[in-house]
Amino acid sequence: MSKKAGKTEKVEEVVQLGPKIAEGDDLFAVAHIFASFNDTFVHITDISGRETICRVTGGMKVRADRDEASPYAAMMASQDVAERCKQIGITALHIKLRGTGGNKTKAPGPGGQAALRALARSGLKIGRIEDVTPIPTDST
Repeated sequence: MSKKAGKTEKVEEVVQLGPKIAEGDDLFAVAHIFASFNDTFVHITDISGRETICRVTGGMKVRADRDEASPYAAMMASQDVAERCKQIGITALHIKLRGTGGNKTKAPGPGGQAALRALARSGLKIGRIEDVTPIPTDST
């Protein structure tokens, strides 16, 4: 009996990350974008907001501290997040954009618009866009 006759073929299983959905349906997640004047956070959670899927900041993408809040760093962070979402099977995002808020400025930082634009250009569908900047009730 030859050695080749005893070999069996290995069958590789395809690993599917994320929940199973029907063909053509969209799987939604929530993108929490926090854009301050010091950094930009892009944080993807499931639809309830409890389970973190991916989190990348502008500071993780650039070397210089002064570039953490730049539109370029926000764009690079959003592209990484979009790639991870596609691996898991997420096809659509609801956006929650947040500025610094409180008694500071209510406007989002320079990376907010760039992060949102990069997510839209990456091929992910955009559901609702909401501004969740905290606004105080007792100060002006």
